[in-house]
Amino acid sequence: MDPVNVLEFEALARECIDRHAFDFIAGGSDDEVTLGTNRTAYERIVFRPRVLVDVSAVDTSTEILGRRIALPILLAPTAFQTMVHPDGELATARAAAEAGTVMVVSTLASCTVEEIGAAAAGPKWFQLYCYKEKRVTEELVRRAETAGYEAICLTVDVPRLGRREQDFRNVFALPPGILPKNFEGTADLAKVSPAEHGSIVAAYVAGLLDDGLTWDDVAWLKSITSLPVWVKGILTPEDATLSADAGVDGIIVSNHGGRQLDGSPATIDVLPEIREAVGEGIPLLVDGGIRRGTDVVKALALGARGVLIGRPYLWGLAVGGQSGVARVLEMLRVEIELAMALCGCPTVGDVTRRHVDLRR
Repeated sequence: MDPVNVLEFEALARECIDRHAFDFIAGGSDDEVTLGTNRTAYERIVFRPRVLVDVSAVDTSTEILGRRIALPILLAPTAFQTMVHPDGELATARAAAEAGTVMVVSTLASCTVEEIGAAAAGPKWFQLYCYKEKRVTEELVRRAETAGYEAICLTVDVPRLGRREQDFRNVFALPPGILPKNFEGTADLAKVSPAEHGSIVAAYVAGLLDDGLTWDDVAWLKSITSLPVWVKGILTPEDATLSADAGVDGIIVSNHGGRQLDGSPATIDVLPEIREAVGEGIPLLVDGGIRRGTDVVKALALGARGVLIGRPYLWGLAVGGQSGVARVLEMLRVEIELAMALCGCPTVGDVTRRHVDLRR
């Protein structure tokens, strides 16, 4: 089957990769309520298209922290990408650069910060988990700086790992040869028992990540780097306001793809109140449930500067490596351009709250 939209890549990806790996990517926590509402929340938003606007030229580019990117989609940090394709993060980095957008590289990548940084000339940000040993965290930041990364995204919603029951059923373990390459010689996953915590990732988080993280650690992170600092995992206006007070450079509205606290709200539902809480001074990105270019335009209308996608580009990676990721991004770009044209929006900046209505 030749896919005609991003959703059709999912079925193809299921056929391409090991079932345990697919479940690891696809699954959410507990009853997967949040996983589902991330998607269905977009279906409750309707457009208010404007007509008789000159859309003979539509520009999908946007600016984030002074960097112009070709489309308002960034590639979210996802772990262990060589599980789905041998080229893993290197293929993703090349496809992102080709598309003119940002790849956000996971701490738990299956290639090193340096290898991914050198794979392609496109802009990259580094997603950071804070470790119990601060020297480990600081070393990761230094490596990202040296490798030319342009921002740090601190993930703040994983004091403990959500109960991902598909991984528990599978007693998920990494395939032979796949490791968090940034920690070779530091964190030996061969010595971690998946059975003890239900999965290898749960065991890793319980053993190594700092579950005592506070706003003081955000201040500490800002004190050790000159790179812009984003916080990823904000779901309330209260925490958005605290983020602004902490001086962060941007906020990623995220519920970790429905993989942490089940019953958390869909990210698109809380985006407007978070935008209202922080005003226009802080850029917002949003992830979770985005499968269509129309979803991206809805997020722009409700206050996001752009979105991040995770599972969709992994499906593309599984099916076709670099070219598969590139095709997913191009499909979404075409859909964004069409939705903007039909809404009467020649530029991303023309998309406003007046172009959507919430029907709940």
